[in-house]
Amino acid sequence: MGKIIQLVLFSFLIIIAVIFYNTYFTEKITKKEVVEKENETPVKNKNNLIKNLKYEIRLDVDKQYIITSDLSELTYENQIEIVKMQKVVAIFIDQNNIPLTIVSDYAKYNNTIYNTNFEQNVKVEYLDNIILSDRMDLNFNENFISIYGNVKYESLKGIVITDNIKIDLITKKIEIYMNDEEEKVKVTTK
Repeated sequence: MGKIIQLVLFSFLIIIAVIFYNTYFTEKITKKEVVEKENETPVKNKNNLIKNLKYEIRLDVDKQYIITSDLSELTYENQIEIVKMQKVVAIFIDQNNIPLTIVSDYAKYNNTIYNTNFEQNVKVEYLDNIILSDRMDLNFNENFISIYGNVKYESLKGIVITDNIKIDLITKKIEIYMNDEEEKVKVTTK
């Protein structure tokens, strides 16, 4: 008879343990999973607006990139932070400590690799040279600047009207060319 009471008590203890486990532990796990799933909502829905944003990046020991904007929106594409900027001013300082200043209405800045796409009313100033265009891409991976769309290049020697200007950031070599090989670059000297 004692063994039957022990067996009943042991069975009762196991049933209580199972009920306790199911009540408290699985409920906590479910709540934790729900909280994690809430936190996993697509980051692109959690965009943030920031006024007067400024990034200062040291590219090398002797090269620096500074970009500022009046209004910015932080977005995420493939888990990479992309900053959509308005009223943008960017300064690239080369190894000779000579600044290249870029001003535009809009820009798209990749906060991982620092590449920037400038749009609308792009103005590039380098020494005594000014370049106006619709668009410009600053690519640090391949070390070049691509300026395109209604490009007007003004220097002390004259004015150049073209479709494209490509500048190598390392050698400072400049390519000026048209989209259509039949068209010619227009040059006016002073």
